[in-house]
Amino acid sequence: MLSRRRTLALLAAAGTGSVLAACGPNAPSSSSAEGSALRVYWWGAELRAGLTQEVLDMFTQDHPDLAIAPEYSEWSSYWDKLATQTAGGTAPDVIQMDEAYIDSYGSNGSLLDLESVPDVLDLSAMDEAILETGRLSDGTLVGAPNGFNLYATGMNPAVLERAGIELPDDTTWTWDDFLALCQELTEWGRSSGENVFGTSGFGRGSGDLAAWGRQSGDQQLFPREGEEMVTKDTIVSLLEFSLRLGDEGAAPDADTQIENAGASLEQGMFATASCAFQQVPSSQILTFQDSTGDPLQLLRMPARESGNAAMVNKASMYWSIGANTADSQNAARLTSFMLTDSAAAEVLKIERGIPAFPAVQEAVRPLLTENELVSLDFAQTMQEEVVTPPVVTPASGVGFGDEYTRIAEAVLFGQTAPSDAADEILEILTSMQPGS
Repeated sequence: MLSRRRTLALLAAAGTGSVLAACGPNAPSSSSAEGSALRVYWWGAELRAGLTQEVLDMFTQDHPDLAIAPEYSEWSSYWDKLATQTAGGTAPDVIQMDEAYIDSYGSNGSLLDLESVPDVLDLSAMDEAILETGRLSDGTLVGAPNGFNLYATGMNPAVLERAGIELPDDTTWTWDDFLALCQELTEWGRSSGENVFGTSGFGRGSGDLAAWGRQSGDQQLFPREGEEMVTKDTIVSLLEFSLRLGDEGAAPDADTQIENAGASLEQGMFATASCAFQQVPSSQILTFQDSTGDPLQLLRMPARESGNAAMVNKASMYWSIGANTADSQNAARLTSFMLTDSAAAEVLKIERGIPAFPAVQEAVRPLLTENELVSLDFAQTMQEEVVTPPVVTPASGVGFGDEYTRIAEAVLFGQTAPSDAADEILEILTSMQPGS
């Protein structure tokens, strides 16, 4: 498997060599041309492959003269293959893209500006707060969100009901309220013999820091011009809060928190009803519901200041088009079909996240189970209050999440003081800013 550094090196090469190769007399045959197959590449397991193939078959029935060449990989090998193909000038025409890598590909010219094909790919009906998640820092739209979610608080109300504890009001609750509630739940878990904790922990992931920063005067990990980067005080306050959760009994000890973080979704604390709360991507709630058998709920994040949850949309994934495709019109036409066609939506439903178009959301609503509607209803409710999403992770910052978690875990184990950890995190984050 290629390292992240090697992958980025290949992408850097792709910014020059692949463009020349695709335009020259020896352009690779795998890059679509008129009359050749349109290549579509995505990651996922067999379920997604089957659903996607069904939709592609529907498209070719309406366009019998256009051949489609589907390709898919598991996540673990997807990015290695895509980086190698892009560097070699053989990138697919339609590409499933992730937030962590879209800047790496888009900023070096490997992805088409989707607003250059508005006659066949009309994205105007998509909510701007969702569409913005596919733009680079310079405003170029290189990804059309085919699904979105929000980083939210998952709650198992059955645990609170057994404990005789009132459900929280997530429109007003704060992190201090969250801590006190989780302490109360843990005390009940011990006294009742159920061995349940209030929460599995919070603060060891870069997504936690991003949320905490937005609630701290709209501070960002990778600020746009005019925005403020997270400060040392903000980082220290999160790390100290993370420690308090474990030290004051709201969450388990550090060893158990790390073990839980490494477990599969189906085997973790929240999925096995061993804790009542966990911060989760909203699209994962269905997996947790299937595992627990309980009717779970999604809540806003607790706020540093009551009423300021500062929730944002996050694309679950995007459809992008290779910049060197020889058939941008049909690539865009296929992308539009997968995003907006009601019959296609009835097949895909919410497998890739909540559909990004409101009309498509309503088209699939009657087809969803009560558990699936939890995610859709929450996402629709939040659109009235979401704030501007952060800029997509720049290519220079792809590794920040791993670095932050490493340092945050050292704090949990008492190996590093929060202040020293914040200095190290800031140094790394500063070095990863674009242009540093």
